[in-house]
Amino acid sequence: MSTYQPAGIWKNTLNYQREVMSNPWYRLIAELQNSITELTVDFWRARGARNTYLPVTTGSISSPMGLGSDSLPVQVDLFGQPTYLADSMQFMLELGCRITGKDTYYIMPSFRGEDIDARHLSQFFHSEAEIRGGLPEVMRVVEEYLTYLAAGILERQASELRAAGRDLTEIEVLANGGKFRTITFEEAVRVLDGEGIHTEPGEPGWRTLTHAGERRLMERLGEFTWVTHFDHLSVPFYQAFADGDRGTAANADLLFGIGEIVGAGERHESVDDLVEALAIHRVDLEPYSWYADMRRTDPLRTSGFGMGVERFLMWLLNHDDIRDMQLVPRENGKNIVP
Repeated sequence: MSTYQPAGIWKNTLNYQREVMSNPWYRLIAELQNSITELTVDFWRARGARNTYLPVTTGSISSPMGLGSDSLPVQVDLFGQPTYLADSMQFMLELGCRITGKDTYYIMPSFRGEDIDARHLSQFFHSEAEIRGGLPEVMRVVEEYLTYLAAGILERQASELRAAGRDLTEIEVLANGGKFRTITFEEAVRVLDGEGIHTEPGEPGWRTLTHAGERRLMERLGEFTWVTHFDHLSVPFYQAFADGDRGTAANADLLFGIGEIVGAGERHESVDDLVEALAIHRVDLEPYSWYADMRRTDPLRTSGFGMGVERFLMWLLNHDDIRDMQLVPRENGKNIVP
Protein backbone atom coordinates (compact mmCIF):
# COMPACT_ATOMS: atom_id res chain seq x y z
CA MET A 1 0.00 0.00 0.00
CA SER A 2 1.20 3.51 -0.84
CA THR A 3 2.49 5.64 2.03
CA TYR A 4 0.43 8.47 0.52
CA GLN A 5 -2.94 7.87 2.15
CA PRO A 6 -5.28 10.61 3.42
CA ALA A 7 -6.36 10.32 7.04
CA GLY A 8 -9.83 11.80 6.58
CA ILE A 9 -9.12 14.69 8.95
CA TRP A 10 -12.54 16.18 8.09
CA LYS A 11 -14.22 13.28 9.91
CA ASN A 12 -12.68 14.14 13.28
CA THR A 13 -11.09 17.57 13.44
CA LEU A 14 -9.78 17.35 17.02
CA ASN A 15 -6.00 17.90 16.89
CA TYR A 16 -6.06 17.29 13.12
CA GLN A 17 -2.91 19.40 12.76
CA ARG A 18 -0.84 16.49 14.14
CA GLU A 19 -1.88 14.28 11.22
CA VAL A 20 -1.34 17.07 8.69
CA MET A 21 2.21 17.65 9.94
CA SER A 22 3.23 13.97 9.87
CA ASN A 23 1.29 12.37 7.00
CA PRO A 24 3.03 12.39 3.55
CA TRP A 25 -0.37 12.80 1.82
CA TYR A 26 -0.82 16.30 3.19
CA ARG A 27 2.77 17.20 2.43
CA LEU A 28 2.09 16.25 -1.18
CA ILE A 29 -1.10 18.32 -1.20
CA ALA A 30 0.88 21.30 0.06
CA GLU A 31 3.54 20.84 -2.64
CA LEU A 32 0.90 20.55 -5.38
CA GLN A 33 -0.88 23.66 -4.12
CA ASN A 34 2.40 25.56 -4.23
CA SER A 35 3.11 24.32 -7.77
CA ILE A 36 -0.32 25.38 -9.00
CA THR A 37 0.18 28.87 -7.56
CA GLU A 38 3.68 29.36 -8.96
CA LEU A 39 2.78 27.94 -12.37
CA THR A 40 -0.36 30.08 -12.53
CA VAL A 41 1.65 33.22 -11.87
CA ASP A 42 4.21 32.20 -14.52
CA PHE A 43 1.49 31.44 -17.08
CA TRP A 44 -0.27 34.77 -16.71
CA ARG A 45 2.93 36.79 -16.42
CA ALA A 46 4.05 35.42 -19.79
CA ARG A 47 0.75 36.65 -21.25
CA GLY A 48 1.12 40.13 -19.76
CA ALA A 49 -1.90 39.68 -17.44
CA ARG A 50 -2.32 41.45 -14.13
CA ASN A 51 -2.90 39.88 -10.72
CA THR A 52 -5.44 41.71 -8.56
CA TYR A 53 -5.79 41.96 -4.78
CA LEU A 54 -9.49 41.76 -4.00
CA PRO A 55 -11.64 41.53 -0.85
CA VAL A 56 -13.57 38.41 0.14
CA THR A 57 -16.68 40.41 1.08
CA THR A 58 -19.24 41.90 -1.27
CA GLY A 59 -22.64 43.55 -1.28
CA SER A 60 -23.53 42.26 -4.76
CA ILE A 61 -23.07 38.53 -4.88
CA SER A 62 -22.82 36.57 -8.12
CA SER A 63 -24.71 33.67 -6.58
CA PRO A 64 -27.56 32.99 -6.12
CA MET A 65 -28.41 34.46 -9.47
CA GLY A 66 -32.19 34.11 -9.65
CA LEU A 67 -33.70 31.41 -11.80
CA GLY A 68 -31.34 28.49 -12.23
CA SER A 69 -29.34 29.19 -9.06
CA ASP A 70 -27.46 26.13 -7.83
CA SER A 71 -25.64 27.48 -4.79
CA LEU A 72 -26.37 29.36 -1.59
CA PRO A 73 -24.68 32.60 -0.51
CA VAL A 74 -22.90 32.98 2.83
CA GLN A 75 -24.24 36.06 4.62
CA VAL A 76 -22.40 37.53 7.60
CA ASP A 77 -22.88 40.50 9.90
CA LEU A 78 -19.93 42.87 9.58
CA PHE A 79 -20.20 45.44 12.37
CA GLY A 80 -23.95 45.65 11.95
CA GLN A 81 -23.85 45.67 8.14
CA PRO A 82 -25.21 42.57 6.39
CA THR A 83 -22.73 41.47 3.72
CA TYR A 84 -21.64 38.32 1.92
CA LEU A 85 -18.52 36.20 1.74
CA ALA A 86 -17.92 35.97 -1.99
CA ASP A 87 -18.28 32.76 -3.97
CA SER A 88 -16.41 34.58 -6.75
CA MET A 89 -14.95 37.99 -7.39
CA GLN A 90 -15.42 37.66 -11.14
CA PHE A 91 -17.22 41.01 -11.25
CA MET A 92 -14.08 42.63 -9.82
CA LEU A 93 -11.92 40.90 -12.42
CA GLU A 94 -14.11 42.52 -15.07
CA LEU A 95 -13.45 45.85 -13.37
CA GLY A 96 -9.75 44.99 -13.30
CA CYS A 97 -9.69 44.53 -17.07
CA ARG A 98 -11.03 48.05 -17.44
CA ILE A 99 -8.65 49.55 -14.87
CA THR A 100 -5.46 47.94 -16.19
CA GLY A 101 -6.31 47.47 -19.86
CA LYS A 102 -5.00 43.91 -19.43
CA ASP A 103 -6.34 40.44 -18.67
CA THR A 104 -6.70 39.87 -14.92
CA TYR A 105 -6.49 36.82 -12.65
CA TYR A 106 -6.25 35.54 -9.09
CA ILE A 107 -6.39 32.43 -6.92
CA MET A 108 -8.81 33.21 -4.09
CA PRO A 109 -11.01 31.42 -1.54
CA SER A 110 -14.70 30.91 -2.33
CA PHE A 111 -17.53 30.48 0.16
CA ARG A 112 -20.80 28.62 -0.36
CA GLY A 113 -23.70 27.76 1.91
CA GLU A 114 -24.09 24.09 1.00
CA ASP A 115 -23.07 21.12 3.12
CA ILE A 116 -19.80 19.40 2.26
CA ASP A 117 -19.73 15.99 0.59
CA ALA A 118 -17.37 13.97 -1.61
CA ARG A 119 -17.81 16.47 -4.49
CA HIS A 120 -18.38 19.79 -2.70
CA LEU A 121 -16.60 21.97 -0.18
CA SER A 122 -18.12 24.92 1.65
CA GLN A 123 -14.79 26.76 1.41
CA PHE A 124 -12.51 26.10 -1.54
CA PHE A 125 -10.10 27.85 -3.88
CA HIS A 126 -10.81 29.24 -7.32
CA SER A 127 -8.26 29.97 -10.01
CA GLU A 128 -10.15 32.61 -11.98
CA ALA A 129 -9.35 34.95 -14.82
CA GLU A 130 -11.04 37.48 -17.08
CA ILE A 131 -9.71 38.14 -20.57
CA ARG A 132 -10.55 40.60 -23.30
CA GLY A 133 -12.33 38.62 -26.00
CA GLY A 134 -15.15 36.16 -26.53
CA LEU A 135 -16.00 32.60 -25.58
CA PRO A 136 -13.75 30.88 -28.17
CA GLU A 137 -10.77 32.89 -26.94
CA VAL A 138 -11.28 32.05 -23.28
CA MET A 139 -11.78 28.35 -24.05
CA ARG A 140 -8.45 28.34 -25.88
CA VAL A 141 -6.76 30.08 -22.93
CA VAL A 142 -8.15 27.46 -20.53
CA GLU A 143 -6.71 24.66 -22.67
CA GLU A 144 -3.31 26.36 -22.76
CA TYR A 145 -3.43 26.95 -18.99
CA LEU A 146 -4.26 23.33 -18.17
CA THR A 147 -1.54 22.10 -20.53
CA TYR A 148 0.95 24.42 -18.82
CA LEU A 149 -0.08 23.22 -15.35
CA ALA A 150 0.20 19.55 -16.31
CA ALA A 151 3.66 19.98 -17.86
CA GLY A 152 4.94 21.95 -14.88
CA ILE A 153 3.59 19.54 -12.30
CA LEU A 154 5.08 16.55 -14.12
CA GLU A 155 8.44 18.31 -14.07
CA ARG A 156 8.14 18.99 -10.35
CA GLN A 157 6.15 16.15 -8.78
CA ALA A 158 6.09 13.16 -11.16
CA SER A 159 7.89 10.83 -8.72
CA GLU A 160 5.58 11.75 -5.82
CA LEU A 161 2.48 11.26 -7.95
CA ARG A 162 3.74 7.82 -9.00
CA ALA A 163 4.46 6.98 -5.36
CA ALA A 164 0.87 7.97 -4.56
CA GLY A 165 -0.30 5.36 -7.09
CA ARG A 166 -1.14 7.76 -9.94
CA ASP A 167 -0.68 6.45 -13.50
CA LEU A 168 0.84 9.45 -15.24
CA THR A 169 -0.45 8.67 -18.74
CA GLU A 170 -3.44 11.05 -18.63
CA ILE A 171 -1.33 13.86 -17.18
CA GLU A 172 1.31 13.31 -19.88
CA VAL A 173 -1.37 13.51 -22.60
CA LEU A 174 -2.57 16.83 -21.21
CA ALA A 175 0.99 18.13 -20.84
CA ASN A 176 1.52 17.43 -24.55
CA GLY A 177 -1.47 19.51 -25.61
CA GLY A 178 -4.37 17.31 -24.60
CA LYS A 179 -7.28 15.98 -26.62
CA PHE A 180 -10.04 18.52 -26.23
CA ARG A 181 -13.44 18.14 -27.89
CA THR A 182 -16.49 20.39 -27.96
CA ILE A 183 -20.22 19.71 -28.17
CA THR A 184 -23.20 21.95 -27.55
CA PHE A 185 -25.70 21.27 -24.80
CA GLU A 186 -28.28 20.32 -27.44
CA GLU A 187 -25.85 17.81 -28.91
CA ALA A 188 -25.22 16.44 -25.42
CA VAL A 189 -28.97 15.93 -24.94
CA ARG A 190 -29.03 13.84 -28.12
CA VAL A 191 -25.92 11.87 -27.19
CA LEU A 192 -27.43 11.04 -23.79
CA ASP A 193 -30.89 10.41 -25.26
CA GLY A 194 -32.33 12.50 -22.44
CA GLU A 195 -30.63 10.55 -19.63
CA GLY A 196 -28.63 12.68 -17.22
CA ILE A 197 -30.62 15.78 -18.17
CA HIS A 198 -32.67 17.47 -15.46
CA THR A 199 -35.61 19.59 -16.58
CA GLU A 200 -36.82 22.19 -14.12
CA PRO A 201 -40.61 21.92 -13.85
CA GLY A 202 -42.93 24.87 -14.23
CA GLU A 203 -42.81 27.93 -16.42
CA PRO A 204 -40.31 29.08 -17.37
CA GLY A 205 -38.39 25.82 -17.30
CA TRP A 206 -34.79 25.05 -18.12
CA ARG A 207 -32.53 22.05 -18.47
CA THR A 208 -29.28 21.22 -16.72
CA LEU A 209 -26.68 18.48 -17.03
CA THR A 210 -26.60 16.29 -13.92
CA HIS A 211 -23.47 14.74 -12.42
CA ALA A 212 -24.60 11.38 -13.82
CA GLY A 213 -24.98 13.04 -17.21
CA GLU A 214 -21.45 14.44 -17.01
CA ARG A 215 -20.11 10.98 -16.21
CA ARG A 216 -21.99 9.39 -19.11
CA LEU A 217 -20.72 12.02 -21.53
CA MET A 218 -17.12 11.41 -20.46
CA GLU A 219 -17.62 7.65 -20.79
CA ARG A 220 -18.88 8.10 -24.35
CA LEU A 221 -16.72 10.97 -25.57
CA GLY A 222 -13.72 10.97 -23.28
CA GLU A 223 -12.37 13.40 -20.74
CA PHE A 224 -11.67 17.04 -21.58
CA THR A 225 -15.00 17.52 -23.28
CA TRP A 226 -16.38 21.06 -23.51
CA VAL A 227 -20.17 21.38 -23.27
CA THR A 228 -21.25 24.78 -24.59
CA HIS A 229 -24.37 26.93 -24.99
CA PHE A 230 -26.51 25.83 -22.06
CA ASP A 231 -30.08 27.06 -21.60
CA HIS A 232 -29.65 30.67 -20.50
CA LEU A 233 -31.90 30.27 -17.47
CA SER A 234 -29.68 27.47 -16.16
CA VAL A 235 -26.59 29.70 -15.86
CA PRO A 236 -25.88 32.99 -14.05
CA PHE A 237 -27.48 36.14 -15.45
CA TYR A 238 -24.10 37.64 -16.33
CA GLN A 239 -23.40 35.10 -19.10
CA ALA A 240 -23.94 36.65 -22.52
CA PHE A 241 -26.80 35.67 -24.79
CA ALA A 242 -25.69 33.34 -27.57
CA ASP A 243 -28.69 33.76 -29.85
CA GLY A 244 -31.23 36.35 -30.84
CA ASP A 245 -34.03 34.52 -29.04
CA ARG A 246 -32.17 34.80 -25.70
CA GLY A 247 -32.57 31.05 -25.20
CA THR A 248 -28.94 29.96 -24.92
CA ALA A 249 -25.84 31.31 -23.22
CA ALA A 250 -22.32 31.89 -24.49
CA ASN A 251 -20.88 29.60 -21.82
CA ALA A 252 -18.92 26.36 -21.58
CA ASP A 253 -18.16 23.72 -18.95
CA LEU A 254 -15.06 21.55 -19.28
CA LEU A 255 -15.58 17.99 -18.09
CA PHE A 256 -12.76 15.81 -16.80
CA GLY A 257 -12.04 13.87 -13.63
CA ILE A 258 -14.95 14.47 -11.25
CA GLY A 259 -16.98 16.17 -14.00
CA GLU A 260 -17.15 19.96 -14.33
CA ILE A 261 -13.81 21.35 -13.18
CA VAL A 262 -13.73 24.53 -15.27
CA GLY A 263 -16.64 26.81 -16.05
CA ALA A 264 -16.26 29.58 -18.63
CA GLY A 265 -18.42 32.23 -20.20
CA GLU A 266 -18.64 35.45 -22.16
CA ARG A 267 -20.15 38.50 -20.43
CA HIS A 268 -22.79 40.92 -21.66
CA GLU A 269 -21.04 43.72 -23.50
CA SER A 270 -23.95 46.16 -23.52
CA VAL A 271 -25.89 47.53 -20.57
CA ASP A 272 -29.18 46.81 -22.39
CA ASP A 273 -28.40 43.10 -22.65
CA LEU A 274 -27.41 42.96 -18.98
CA VAL A 275 -30.62 44.66 -17.82
CA GLU A 276 -32.65 42.30 -19.99
CA ALA A 277 -30.84 39.26 -18.53
CA LEU A 278 -31.47 40.45 -14.98
CA ALA A 279 -35.18 40.75 -15.75
CA ILE A 280 -35.32 37.33 -17.39
CA HIS A 281 -33.61 35.78 -14.37
CA ARG A 282 -35.85 37.73 -11.98
CA VAL A 283 -32.93 39.42 -10.26
CA ASP A 284 -33.30 42.92 -8.83
CA LEU A 285 -31.22 45.49 -10.72
CA GLU A 286 -30.44 47.67 -7.68
CA PRO A 287 -27.53 45.65 -6.19
CA TYR A 288 -26.01 45.43 -9.67
CA SER A 289 -26.56 49.04 -10.73
CA TRP A 290 -22.80 49.64 -10.50
CA TYR A 291 -22.22 46.59 -12.72
CA ALA A 292 -24.63 48.00 -15.30
CA ASP A 293 -23.04 51.46 -15.05
CA MET A 294 -19.61 49.93 -15.76
CA ARG A 295 -20.95 48.85 -19.14
CA ARG A 296 -22.57 52.21 -19.73
CA THR A 297 -19.34 54.13 -19.18
CA ASP A 298 -16.83 51.56 -20.45
CA PRO A 299 -18.33 48.84 -22.68
CA LEU A 300 -15.86 46.00 -23.20
CA ARG A 301 -16.17 42.47 -24.51
CA THR A 302 -14.68 40.11 -21.93
CA SER A 303 -14.91 36.45 -21.03
CA GLY A 304 -13.77 34.58 -17.96
CA PHE A 305 -13.32 31.20 -16.35
CA GLY A 306 -13.05 29.64 -12.94
CA MET A 307 -11.26 26.39 -12.09
CA GLY A 308 -11.91 24.64 -8.82
CA VAL A 309 -8.38 24.03 -7.50
CA GLU A 310 -9.36 21.16 -5.22
CA ARG A 311 -11.25 19.47 -8.07
CA PHE A 312 -8.15 19.78 -10.24
CA LEU A 313 -6.12 18.21 -7.41
CA MET A 314 -8.59 15.31 -7.33
CA TRP A 315 -7.89 14.68 -11.01
CA LEU A 316 -4.12 14.93 -10.51
CA LEU A 317 -4.28 12.32 -7.75
CA ASN A 318 -7.10 10.25 -9.27
CA HIS A 319 -8.90 10.61 -5.94
CA ASP A 320 -12.64 10.40 -5.31
CA ASP A 321 -13.19 12.62 -2.24
CA ILE A 322 -12.62 16.37 -2.40
CA ARG A 323 -12.59 16.63 1.38
CA ASP A 324 -9.14 15.03 1.34
CA MET A 325 -7.75 17.93 -0.72
CA GLN A 326 -7.79 20.33 2.26
CA LEU A 327 -4.90 21.00 4.59
CA VAL A 328 -7.23 22.91 6.91
CA PRO A 329 -10.74 21.43 7.05
CA ARG A 330 -13.75 23.72 7.14
CA GLU A 331 -17.45 22.93 7.38
CA ASN A 332 -20.41 25.26 7.65
CA GLY A 333 -21.91 25.28 11.14
CA LYS A 334 -18.79 23.96 12.86
CA ASN A 335 -16.15 25.84 14.85
CA ILE A 336 -12.92 24.15 13.77
CA VAL A 337 -9.61 25.29 15.21
CA PRO A 338 -7.02 26.17 14.22
